[in-house]
Amino acid sequence: MNTGKTVFSQLMDYLPLKAFACSVQKYTGNHKVKTFSCLDQFYTMAFAQLTFRESLRDIEACLHSQRNKLYHMGFRSTVARNTLSNANEKRDWRIYAEFAQILIHHARRLYHDEDFGIELDNTVYALDSTTIDLCLSLFPWAVFRKRKAAIKLHTLLDLRGNIPIFIQITDGKYHDVNILDVLIPEPGSIYLFDRAYIDFARLYTLHLYGAFFVTRAKSNMAFRRLYSRAVDKSLGLKCDQTIVLSNYYQSKYFSDKLRRIKYYDADVQRSFVFLSNIFTLPALTVANLYKYRWRIELFFKWIKQNLRIKAFYGTSENAVKTQIWIAVTVYVLVAIIKKRLNLDISLHTFLQILSVNMFEKVPILQLVKDSEYKKSAAHIPNQLNLFD
Repeated sequence: MNTGKTVFSQLMDYLPLKAFACSVQKYTGNHKVKTFSCLDQFYTMAFAQLTFRESLRDIEACLHSQRNKLYHMGFRSTVARNTLSNANEKRDWRIYAEFAQILIHHARRLYHDEDFGIELDNTVYALDSTTIDLCLSLFPWAVFRKRKAAIKLHTLLDLRGNIPIFIQITDGKYHDVNILDVLIPEPGSIYLFDRAYIDFARLYTLHLYGAFFVTRAKSNMAFRRLYSRAVDKSLGLKCDQTIVLSNYYQSKYFSDKLRRIKYYDADVQRSFVFLSNIFTLPALTVANLYKYRWRIELFFKWIKQNLRIKAFYGTSENAVKTQIWIAVTVYVLVAIIKKRLNLDISLHTFLQILSVNMFEKVPILQLVKDSEYKKSAAHIPNQLNLFD
């Protein structure tokens, strides 16, 4: 009996398609398009992400083998690799970037009460970038070195739910600290980043906006101690100082006081020196906050392992950005569905279950419950899990 919706169709039902249509209209994505619309393109690329397709030919062969089910999955035309390639090359990537931001907004509302390990009223973000290596002869626009091409994904991750709220795609030569010029600071929020982002003029801009930051101090930083607070050395704290910068140019750019905390981490047997403009939180809380910056490193590893953002279906800048933004949309969509269905499994396991059941007509909740994969199953030590 041909009843019910396919798993893929159930997933797509969670998309705000009216908002997608507005984005398409804004960038005239369907101008002079007769058959393969922007929605068909999005469905095809989302299917490729969810089922781990390796190439355009792979996508075409897989969908062609199930062509009698495509209409009921939402596709309104057949999928040919040349048509898909042409769409990725020519249709504005900003359609999918804007749509991803809409989904991110929905996801943040769902996860705004999520506990990330420290009880704080502030929103806490981790900022970092990851580099994706490319072939220079195929991607000449993404110059990195003399004989190498690469792109960078600059990402701001909301630690409540591990939701990427800001992504900027640049060539490999773009320095990390420059992204602070693009970022709009959110007053009252806390930003965690490593030493690559230390530029005191830019940090002072964050400070003036009323935002807070925690980073690691450079070893050659010149400063003058104003006074010290008492610390409990049994907790690993070595010092908690209020300082001002003593270097002429640095003090000119950041004239206010800073907090310098030295902390010994017994787990890694190493000392760390943190720099922050937060004076209201205990020193141990500030030191522990920086540990959660590692979440963004796990996020980068996770998306590289579970989504198709290292091998691309097209070589133009537009095609690469389109694929990355649709991958981000799929990530956020699956996170939204997992939260709304209250699924007690990791995001990785959820994706694995979905990937082999796209054409099945089984409710998603039943599919997960009938699966042998449970959160209580044996833990795999080297598995990267988000949304546990």
